[in-house]
Amino acid sequence: MNIVTLLPFIVLIGAMFLMTRSAKNKQRQAAQMRDQMAPGTGVRTIGGMYATVKEINDDTVLLEVAPGVHAIYAKNAIGAVLEDAEYNRIVHGVEADETPAVPDDASSLTEGEPEAAAETKIDLGKEAPAAADESGKQDEKPEAEGTEAKDAKRDGNTDAK
Repeated sequence: MNIVTLLPFIVLIGAMFLMTRSAKNKQRQAAQMRDQMAPGTGVRTIGGMYATVKEINDDTVLLEVAPGVHAIYAKNAIGAVLEDAEYNRIVHGVEADETPAVPDDASSLTEGEPEAAAETKIDLGKEAPAAADESGKQDEKPEAEGTEAKDAKRDGNTDAK
């Protein structure tokens, strides 16, 4: 046989080996995560329900899904074992005692700056054309030409033939 005819089979076997290897790694990591479970830890099931572990048996786990409400789940149904801070943040809405990265108002951002900088006004409006007269009316001819060109393109009238 020629090596060219064997090449597709070799590539296929290599791909199958890589896929089974990654699947075994995921299973091993999931087993390690389930071994971290202890009574009192917070977990998330594969269905997305958050609960507290009460008992751990060989293949099952007793979870408290609400105060006084217990349910038995298979160990394989545990999707993630959560840290206490993350579980409390998600379930109870308790935030960690950290100062916010963004202040509630802008006053703390301007502390210590000189007052002269605060008095400087910046005009964010459009600049008036140089052809404005004293009464505030602007020259309408350039504006009219611009709108005609815009309207012509919008209506589909182009110079292309």
